[in-house]
Amino acid sequence: MDLCELTLAVEQISRAAGAEIKRIYQSGSFESHLKNDESPVTSADYAANDIICKALAKLTPEIPIVSEELPDISCQERQSWSRYWLVDPLDGTGEFIAGSGDFSVAIALIDNHVPIIGVIYAPIHDRCYLASRGRGAFRRDSNGLAPISVDDEPRDNLKIAVSLRQPKATVLSLVSSQFNYDLVPMGSATLKSCLIAEGGADFYIRIGPTGEWDTGAAHCILTEAGGDISDLSLQTLTYNKRDTLENPNFIVRGNLQLPWQDIVS
Repeated sequence: MDLCELTLAVEQISRAAGAEIKRIYQSGSFESHLKNDESPVTSADYAANDIICKALAKLTPEIPIVSEELPDISCQERQSWSRYWLVDPLDGTGEFIAGSGDFSVAIALIDNHVPIIGVIYAPIHDRCYLASRGRGAFRRDSNGLAPISVDDEPRDNLKIAVSLRQPKATVLSLVSSQFNYDLVPMGSATLKSCLIAEGGADFYIRIGPTGEWDTGAAHCILTEAGGDISDLSLQTLTYNKRDTLENPNFIVRGNLQLPWQDIVS
């Protein structure tokens, strides 16, 4: 398969996993508990992980899989890989538990430390974002498939995508007071990134622990839409290059021509 064919196959896998997540969500019957890192996980996370991993193993048996819900793989083993799948079976588990509907399935293909396929599917909204390297970024919903890009139009206020429950003061403490901001609330981190990729917000800052599976798929979509995901010193995130799969604090940016060194205080 070429990258486009592979991306469409992954879209179908994400939709199958999303359908099971939606079924469990709407049934209102699921188990949840805290993992060792104090992050929540539910039976829907595990069900989606099972669907995705089985389907990817059948689609590309030669490509290994890293998933948030699979056992840890040693640094020595995974750093010998040039290509692998990076999966977050249910991004926004907290939103799933809270009943907001703002959660998604995220699947990326990483090649030589760079995401070259990204698929994010929001089952409650029946909305899919997809991209492959050099082919552009797209959104598929009830209106069909359409290309997306970041917003590069000049305006007075910058739009910051924020958590549904994040205090306004916390967000504004991370940016320069010399600019004006509008806050755009949304749940799942990947959906915030997609909002920026399609021009609905300018940036999003994440402080606190996240894994590379939280950014891989979104990073490919952002890049193809004209944006980027970087650490707070504005260095582009890389994948599988460090001893840990934990991300640094990061910023998701739309229009790269904005004065980011001045915006991020």
